[in-house]
Amino acid sequence: MNGTPAKWARQVAEAELREPLPRRWAHSQGVARRAAELAEALGDDADMLASAAVLHDVGYAPRLAVTGFHPLDGARFLRDDHAADERLVQLVAKHSFALLEAEERGLRGELEAEFPLLDDHRLVDALVYCDMTTTPDGELTSAGVRLAEIMDRYGADSVVGRFIRRASPEIVAAVERVEAALAAQPR
Repeated sequence: MNGTPAKWARQVAEAELREPLPRRWAHSQGVARRAAELAEALGDDADMLASAAVLHDVGYAPRLAVTGFHPLDGARFLRDDHAADERLVQLVAKHSFALLEAEERGLRGELEAEFPLLDDHRLVDALVYCDMTTTPDGELTSAGVRLAEIMDRYGADSVVGRFIRRASPEIVAAVERVEAALAAQPR
């Protein structure tokens, strides 16, 4: 690994996403920019969040899409091909309440068996915040607008639509916790 873990993560994500999925790459870059805004609040975990932010959707890369469930495919890629840090792999595997989508896809048992629960709520919430306040084009948005966009894009009756409906309260709560923590920070 050359440079910081976040620099390495950016290189890996760019290599996998930039050419085949430019919009997904734009989103990942936007999520990473959002993570940079949380760096001071996260202290020693800032680099971990930056790495997870840019890599969270790497499993969408066509050459990595084995199961078609990007958190699982991305986490396996990072673990198996890169021997990535276990917390990073866990964050990618479980980002934005992926366990609920895994359940919709019949993959929850597989995801949980390979990637046991990450008990770092602050980092989990921070990644949800970064992902769910960034548009597919990498711009800032609110969680409500982002959730509505996902429902519109995939459709209410799709696997993703059902997952988003189930996960929305948890997503909104995570975003609110991060926003409250940011508001409480001294300026």
